[in-house]
Amino acid sequence: MNHNSLSVKPHYPILDGLRGVAAIIVVTFHLAEPLGTGHLDILVNHGYLAVDFFFLLSGFVIGYAYDDRWQKMTIGTFFKRRIERLQPMVILGMTLGAIGFYYTDSTIWPLIHTVPIWKMLLVMLIGYTVLPIPLSMDIRGWQEMHPLNSVGWSLFFEYIANILYAVGVRKFSKTALGILVLIAAIALAHLAISSPNGDLSGGWTLTTEQVRIGMTRMMFPFFAGLLLSRMAKPTRIKHAFLWCSLMIAIVLYMPRIGGTEHLWMNGIYESVCVIIIFPLIVYLGASSLVHSQNEHKICKFLGDISYPLYLVHYPLVYFYVAWISNHKGITILQAWPYALLILIGSIILAYASLKWYDEPVRKWLRKKLG
Repeated sequence: MNHNSLSVKPHYPILDGLRGVAAIIVVTFHLAEPLGTGHLDILVNHGYLAVDFFFLLSGFVIGYAYDDRWQKMTIGTFFKRRIERLQPMVILGMTLGAIGFYYTDSTIWPLIHTVPIWKMLLVMLIGYTVLPIPLSMDIRGWQEMHPLNSVGWSLFFEYIANILYAVGVRKFSKTALGILVLIAAIALAHLAISSPNGDLSGGWTLTTEQVRIGMTRMMFPFFAGLLLSRMAKPTRIKHAFLWCSLMIAIVLYMPRIGGTEHLWMNGIYESVCVIIIFPLIVYLGASSLVHSQNEHKICKFLGDISYPLYLVHYPLVYFYVAWISNHKGITILQAWPYALLILIGSIILAYASLKWYDEPVRKWLRKKLG
């Protein structure tokens, strides 16, 4: 069937805006990360939880967009639409990472100049598929699934979630889905509380333990979002975008809880954030309307750039990390102008990518895949 015959449902503008807020906070997390000495003292301490928030939003939106369409739609049609939505920016992000790769040769990645071009290009081509790079092909030295654009790992698990939804979970009753979500919540809390670092950070390396972390981080929020889309009875909340944005910022910018003595306390904090606070934020965001033209414009802009920003910022962050590694002892007071430049540059690049690449390519794909 022609998948273009499926009408596009109205968006939740506030949820779009919140996705953009979380994407900007992810960038600030990656800019603060190299200035810390470990998990305990990163300034944007819980910024990585934005990925769990993205999974929750994705599950909610997938349920809203597709749950009632399966009588008119095949699994093939579903995946065509997902590939059309996700893949263009994946390819651009990997390409940008490849273009910048050799320029990030530095004390933190001292062997980059020894990597043959054919190997880098092979890693790029594998990256285009979002399939993880085997550890034997780690060309940067950080054991990333995608050494040219680290954030690709979450897209790998996003696709797994989409496959699980399409081939089976979409048929689950609310009760069966609720049981799955409960089991996933217990697994996520156990991971956070028992983790050696007392947090949910991880999932970007192709090892058994890291894949388990990635799967655990994806399973609860994605399918909790799906369940929420089926069960939520929206009310009307005033100024929801403002309040929800503040809640996201407070959660993700919260300093480390418990210190080295009580790592489990931080695990409890992160469990509560993902299992309770994030679904509450999505429910509130879905329950409200934008109240002014300006708010609508802000939410639309943030929503439009959120996915491109997530995919294009890390190739720029690699340059920033290399610069910091080459200048030992850099303080936040010395680094912040460069960090601000990367943040603003990432937003500009994301908007340019959206308008000059992502939207035209998706339009072309809709015609080709239709």
